[in-house]
Amino acid sequence: MNQKTAYSATAILLSLVLLLSACSSSTSTTAPATSTENTATTESTATERTLTDAIGNKVTVPANPQRILASYLEDPLVALGVKPVAQWAIGEGNTQGYLQKQLANVPPIDSTLPYEAVLNTNPDLILMDSAEMVAGDKYAQYNQIAPTYVVGKAQNNDWRQELLTIGDVLGKSDQAKKVLADYETKAKSAKEQLQQQIGSESAAALWVTGKSIYVVSRNLSSGDVLYNDLGLTAPAVVEEISKSGEANWQAISLEKLTDLDADYLFLINSTEKSKEEITSPAVWQNIPAVKKGHVYDFSADSSWLYTGAIANGQMIDDVLASVLKK
Repeated sequence: MNQKTAYSATAILLSLVLLLSACSSSTSTTAPATSTENTATTESTATERTLTDAIGNKVTVPANPQRILASYLEDPLVALGVKPVAQWAIGEGNTQGYLQKQLANVPPIDSTLPYEAVLNTNPDLILMDSAEMVAGDKYAQYNQIAPTYVVGKAQNNDWRQELLTIGDVLGKSDQAKKVLADYETKAKSAKEQLQQQIGSESAAALWVTGKSIYVVSRNLSSGDVLYNDLGLTAPAVVEEISKSGEANWQAISLEKLTDLDADYLFLINSTEKSKEEITSPAVWQNIPAVKKGHVYDFSADSSWLYTGAIANGQMIDDVLASVLKK
């Protein structure tokens, strides 16, 4: 996300996490699902294929699309070496900051995907993250512009399956499988290193904004990485709050914060305060991680609010650099 004032960034990111949950899941998928979500049904010509998408649409996909619009699916696109024609944004150019090295000079498109904005990108293929994004008559509108393929049914899809599905649609299945295999190898190695040094100690990720504090859900976003991929223990408070809602990040009360039994704490900081200023109030002092000095902070521009092979790989790097440092 481009640098803005702390409070505008907070509002932007709040909209991102609470209204437009990123796709993620705890399931490890090793091969494309053999279902109608991702099945080649016919091959109409030597230059194109007809595929059935997640919601049953038969989509004629160009053999080699050059102008792909895949709002909020930029992580798998970049992982597959594909640069989209435009990139997801909230407001005026507030994009996914952790991908900006790879998406330099790619213009933003509003996250609501207005018809005229989509038309102006002149895409030859549109990939939609979920069925929700094409609800009502939206699918018909987008499909008039370019072939439109819906990747998943749910708001929070399995990021692994999304990667494999997109790889299949773009004729890059082998590359997608390699990206996923490389990620699994990296995660396994990191998990082993962490277990050797800290065993089954617990960890939590908190997103601190100007007005509120949010804890990541047990199986979504960075929670999926911490607890499922890296094998860290989820504190009881995280387990409890994760059962109360479906958002990637959920508000945590000050009362619950005092009960947070986390040995390591990862702060995503959307304020102008330092981590020392954030954790200085008495409400933080019962948290074991604060007592031990095991608090690590990252900016809202980092990958901690997102998910995908690239985002999760960067999180793993952050965890290892923080926890294993001498």
